[in-house]
Amino acid sequence: MEFCRYEKKGHVAYVTITRPEVMNALHAHASRELGAVWDEFANDDDAWVGVLTGEGNKAFSAGNDLKYTAEMSRLTKEQRPDLSMPAGGFGGLTSRFDLFKPIVARVNGFALGGGFEMALACDIIVAADHAEVGLPEPRRGLIAGALGVHRLPRQAPLKAAMGYMLTGRHIPAQRAYELGLVSEVVPLAQLDAAVDAWVNDILRCAPLSVRATKEAAMMGLNVSLPEAEKGRYEWEMRRRASSDAVEGPRAFAEKRAPNWQGK
Repeated sequence: MEFCRYEKKGHVAYVTITRPEVMNALHAHASRELGAVWDEFANDDDAWVGVLTGEGNKAFSAGNDLKYTAEMSRLTKEQRPDLSMPAGGFGGLTSRFDLFKPIVARVNGFALGGGFEMALACDIIVAADHAEVGLPEPRRGLIAGALGVHRLPRQAPLKAAMGYMLTGRHIPAQRAYELGLVSEVVPLAQLDAAVDAWVNDILRCAPLSVRATKEAAMMGLNVSLPEAEKGRYEWEMRRRASSDAVEGPRAFAEKRAPNWQGK
């Protein structure tokens, strides 16, 4: 892979953007590569949790590679390479609505524009205390079109979200935590340990239960509570018919740790 690294350790898949020379900003080629990585993660039954981060200690991702975008704008249509985005959206992730495996964002520095949009698409954000997040697109004549303009007002109080979006201001990690956008803020030296703690707690849960929980929670956001109650959730159907649904209560009764199979 040219723009990212994909590693599996046990049931955990680690995705690292490897463009530190541009603060891990992405162009279309990098997004498509990441899209293929997330496809692999989604299709791997043995991968239960994903962790997304950027290489180095300066940036998770600065979002769209604007220098590359400017270079491409100087070329004629015939000269330009394929700049299409993958079906999963920016970073192969922001428009991926059918992935119900949990993903943790390890925010090790700036997460701006599309970088923040990728983090917002994750389920848990653990940030280093020096990190800053935000959607500064209006300062560049753009908008946070990879669903940032929609996710941020859903995940933070409206007036706070609008204040940051309309000004393009950065949000310090601690302030993002106070707004409920970030799950935990720690010193950089403790970031890996904090991420591991979240991941290990997820792995203590039955993987199908985790996926069913995420599916029901995310799909239920779009409907009324009575409609959510009546909804049919594919992963919940799988969980009910799984051996893990038997293993959990049995392990509790026998006072031992459960042996999850994910099936």
